[in-house]
Amino acid sequence: MNKKILIIGAGISGLSAAYHLSFIPEFEVTVIDKGYFMNGATGRNGAGIRTQWSTQLNILLSKYSVEFFEKGETHLDFKDSLEFKQQGYLILASDENEHEQFKKNVKLQNELGIPSQLLNKEETRKIAPLLNLDSFYSATYCKLDGHLNPFKVSQAFYLKCLKQGVIFKFFEEILDLKMTYQEIKAVVTNKETYYVDYVINCAGSYSKEIANMAGVDVPVYPEKHEILATEPVKPILGPMVMSFSKNFYIQQVPHGPLIMGQGGKHLESSHDQTSTVEFLENISKTVLEVLPGIGNVRVQRQWAGSYDMSPDRSPIISKTDVKNLIVACGFSGRGFMIAPATGLLIRDLVLNQKSSIEGIDLKDLSLERFKNELKINELSFV
Repeated sequence: MNKKILIIGAGISGLSAAYHLSFIPEFEVTVIDKGYFMNGATGRNGAGIRTQWSTQLNILLSKYSVEFFEKGETHLDFKDSLEFKQQGYLILASDENEHEQFKKNVKLQNELGIPSQLLNKEETRKIAPLLNLDSFYSATYCKLDGHLNPFKVSQAFYLKCLKQGVIFKFFEEILDLKMTYQEIKAVVTNKETYYVDYVINCAGSYSKEIANMAGVDVPVYPEKHEILATEPVKPILGPMVMSFSKNFYIQQVPHGPLIMGQGGKHLESSHDQTSTVEFLENISKTVLEVLPGIGNVRVQRQWAGSYDMSPDRSPIISKTDVKNLIVACGFSGRGFMIAPATGLLIRDLVLNQKSSIEGIDLKDLSLERFKNELKINELSFV
């Protein structure tokens, strides 16, 4: 008899999990979402892709995912383009202390096969001529990094999953998880009851609420981040430019608009996704300090979305005390960029096997790390 896999959440993590699990012949995969396709963080994210992190775990997760995306049209049998613009990330250091941390980051990245570089001001401005030299101390750059179209990528995963026999249920809300002896026997929605062998919790910023239904405490919380998009303009910015200390990123997408975002690190945790005038004022001041030449570009729209934050700003991809519940959350703003790795590792957990990604130990992504105080503490974060 085939095993019934139910995935909660049809965002990019749920889609990738469904994709990877769909190749196991004895699995019947169903994906449930309480809203429409891409209604959560996936449809609201800035879609940057980078390998420049400060920990081995996050570097390797991103490295695997970049390699997947580079051949994404082939992997997903997608006839259109995923619009992977690989013109790099320029990450700006604001002072000498940040510069010293970046030196350590680049050393680790290079050891793991990432061709990142530490640049001085003049080298940096050759890559992004609009930069104000007085606004930063130094920078790092990696040509592998870039930007994807999140709608094309999600569509590609979705269509491939359909071909693989995955069933999707939209506008179904999870009401209850029926338990027997620390095992989920059935998932009850507002429309139907599903009898299950495995449940995969990919509910993004709502992962905590879903896990709580099974009596599992997942230490994640939502954090609002806001983004704006400008009118399309001629090509003026090749790489993504970002700063951790200044809390911003800006990129130009292939069809011309500039997209820029900023985190809500000092806001009270909530599921609020309203746009604010304060964000528009703050991001404008910050970006114009760094790139004063874009002051006349008109804003077309702005929006907000939620990061699902973990205590150490690193993902949780883990089994739980409920023997058939797996959680994939706490991506802290990079759920989209590491989705290929996430789906593969979820498959590994369901199959009860070691990580398929060289250099990654599934224990490092486990909930157990918080009990044992083995936190990863990622520093490269907006």
